[in-house]
Amino acid sequence: MGTAGMTLSGIRVLDLGQIYNGSYCGLLLGFLGAEIIKLEPPTGENLRKRTEGQQIDSYAFNLLNLNKRGITLNLKDPKGKELFKELVKKVDVLIENFATGVMEQLGLGYEVLHKINPRLIYASGKGFGSTGPYSNFLAMDLTVQAMSGLMSVTGFPDGPPTKCGPALADFMGGVTLLAGILAALYQREQTQRGQYVESSMHEAILPTLTSQLEGYFRLKGEAAERTGNRHGGLSTCPYNVYEAKDGHVAIICANNSHWHSLCKTIGREELAKNEKYSNNLKRCANIDYIDEEINKWTRTKSRFEIHKILFDAHVPSAPVMKLAEVVNDPHHLERGMLQDIEHPEKGSVRVFGNPVRLSENAPLKLRSAPLLGQDNDAVFQELLGIKPEEIQGLKEQKVI
Repeated sequence: MGTAGMTLSGIRVLDLGQIYNGSYCGLLLGFLGAEIIKLEPPTGENLRKRTEGQQIDSYAFNLLNLNKRGITLNLKDPKGKELFKELVKKVDVLIENFATGVMEQLGLGYEVLHKINPRLIYASGKGFGSTGPYSNFLAMDLTVQAMSGLMSVTGFPDGPPTKCGPALADFMGGVTLLAGILAALYQREQTQRGQYVESSMHEAILPTLTSQLEGYFRLKGEAAERTGNRHGGLSTCPYNVYEAKDGHVAIICANNSHWHSLCKTIGREELAKNEKYSNNLKRCANIDYIDEEINKWTRTKSRFEIHKILFDAHVPSAPVMKLAEVVNDPHHLERGMLQDIEHPEKGSVRVFGNPVRLSENAPLKLRSAPLLGQDNDAVFQELLGIKPEEIQGLKEQKVI
């Protein structure tokens, strides 16, 4: 598989991930050198075909399932359960992010699989965790964003609660699950035993509210929940997205050095000398005035012109990039975070690279996500010794 010498070389993962959460965790493990076997029902997982009648696998499925081997197995079929248990004996890690209780209802929960393979690390990505009053709630990124408080602090003060654009809960949950798996693999080196690892999207996203909670506690519950592009908790100013000739630019002054430099750059040094604006909290008390004075300057220049001027002045800033700019970002391309590979149905496609960089690991050559059941013959023969004619029978019986 081309992963010899990598951090997780020799680790085999059975990836039952669906949509984003579990699939992203599996993707990262694969980037670190693990062998990932993506297991789907014979009809494919939901992300593969996002709309009715769609014939070609979704771009999202390809982005999150690179370098995985793909098999199908009907876990509701008795023969499918039997084959699944045999596969579990051959793997180090199992990933699933089904609703709470689904694996147990199938008779394939942790307690059952741990007896079959005591070294198994059973990694479960949950929306709200497997215990607690919310444990049975249906969890998607949107519903977790709603219940976590994330939506209540996103948007502008005069607008409704707003979903954060990216699927933050899904991916934070996937990264947290990865951390748990790596910790469990390390502990297994000492104990020789696997364990149950759980990550809750609801819990993984909570620390992202640190700024808002700081404001909530500092102001004894009186802080505005939604602050638009201003600092959550309103303890830093300037901190906003400002108008430019060709879009917008983000500017933040985390300390007085930044503030003094910004004032000098925009020709308003008297603001820096005014006691009324001498620290962040005082500036926050006059936030509308300060933002408008900065806007007067930024409106006269382009995004990248502003960024160059402020970079030279040591003031943190950045142009607000559009998606069309992000997917062609020369920084991502040079560092390999975006790469072009060949897909058997789509031709050349641009995909994610590995965000985790280890100096002793050579970059992994990327392969497109597997077509549905692409590796059934190879995996079932290699791992379970099933003969080709038996595999054909399993296909005809719709077990695989």
